[in-house]
Amino acid sequence: MPADIYVITESTIKEPPASLREKLKFLGPGFILSASIVGSGELIATTTLGARAGFIAFWIIIVSCLVKVAVQLEFGTQAILTGKTAMHSFNTLPGPRPGKANWVVWTVFILTSLKIIQIGGILGGTAIVLHMLFPFLPVYAWAFIMALAASAMIYKGYYNVIEKVSLVMIAGFTIATITAVFMLQYTVFSFSWQEISEGLQFKLPPPIVAIAFGAFGITGVGADEIVAYNYWCIEKGYAAYTGPRDDSPEWKKRARGWINVMYLDAIVAMIIYTIVTAAFYLLGAAVLHGSSVIPEGNDVIETLALIYTQSLGPGAKTLYLAGAFFVLFSSVFASLAAWTRIFPDIFGQMGWINFFDVQQRKKLVSWLAWIIPLVWAIMYLFINLPVIMIISGGIVGSVLLFVIVFAAILFRNRRVQFMPSGILYDTAFVISIISIFMVGVYGLVQLFSK
Repeated sequence: MPADIYVITESTIKEPPASLREKLKFLGPGFILSASIVGSGELIATTTLGARAGFIAFWIIIVSCLVKVAVQLEFGTQAILTGKTAMHSFNTLPGPRPGKANWVVWTVFILTSLKIIQIGGILGGTAIVLHMLFPFLPVYAWAFIMALAASAMIYKGYYNVIEKVSLVMIAGFTIATITAVFMLQYTVFSFSWQEISEGLQFKLPPPIVAIAFGAFGITGVGADEIVAYNYWCIEKGYAAYTGPRDDSPEWKKRARGWINVMYLDAIVAMIIYTIVTAAFYLLGAAVLHGSSVIPEGNDVIETLALIYTQSLGPGAKTLYLAGAFFVLFSSVFASLAAWTRIFPDIFGQMGWINFFDVQQRKKLVSWLAWIIPLVWAIMYLFINLPVIMIISGGIVGSVLLFVIVFAAILFRNRRVQFMPSGILYDTAFVISIISIFMVGVYGLVQLFSK
């Protein structure tokens, strides 16, 4: 790889793998996204929605996981074909330009900054878990310790470390969660296929619209995670292996090959987080809704422990807390890794730094790696309501999704002029756009009509 991974040269060209076995070796960006996804969305937002709604809102979780992938693929394709970062690509879109940056860059900057509240809630949840395991330190102390731990792990910002840690963090808890759903069928909280089918009938009672709208924004691949996928595809090497764009037949062949690898990466990740999300929802609907228990305030982790102790037995609480720590901290970890890439890119497009000055960018990344988690910790201590903090971030993510969809449509329109896509992908992309728009507009109307 070159000294600066964001500068594509011919020296990094590599032919794409042909066999499935070889392609699997190049998967990775999706695992980092899964580490971020299988955290706040699944553990807290999804189970909270299940606790409030029962099985009836199951459909919105499944739709949330499935319909955004086509937009994610367009961002990954944009990275491979152009070698440009997300903000660089945003800055080429039409529209007003307050200062040097396009309105899309400014919008992403503002909305992502608002999600500080959400990640603060996730960090707070991590601290609550550790306090339950090791009560000799108060929650606020654990919040700052975890903030510093995340900073230390991201300080150097090496992609390979981020990828491997993310994979390890999600693997164990995924297995435990699926096991809990299976064992639930041997308890008084067992559920039937009829209840599941009722949850797939596209009904949504008005009292749960706000939380469902927040869950839609935060479950599956969210708007900020779609943006982050652009950077992970570049750092994995897909763009560098494709080489500088010259529109030659050789370049197009390489591009299609690495795009296919990226497709596989995204689909494998989607299968993983869809299964886990569905499992979390079913646990919340069966155990918490069935017990009329709603996760709230700082008792959220204690309440959520019921979905494991009621299915796996009282002895599973420690296992749950250990798993909850990894799944929540993985979200903090992956979010910090993404933010330390997104914000320097934003500042570069605004003209505040030279993003392609490697030393300047690395220095800023190092500073942000220490500053951002401390802000998250302070935000949690100030608000101290992790569920509300996380759901509010999901609502912001749902709004940001409209901007991301707008960008994805323009990226696709530019791409098809020299690299058309197949009917299957085009159909999936159209369904994705329509679904996101319909759910988003419906949620906004319901929210503001109260």
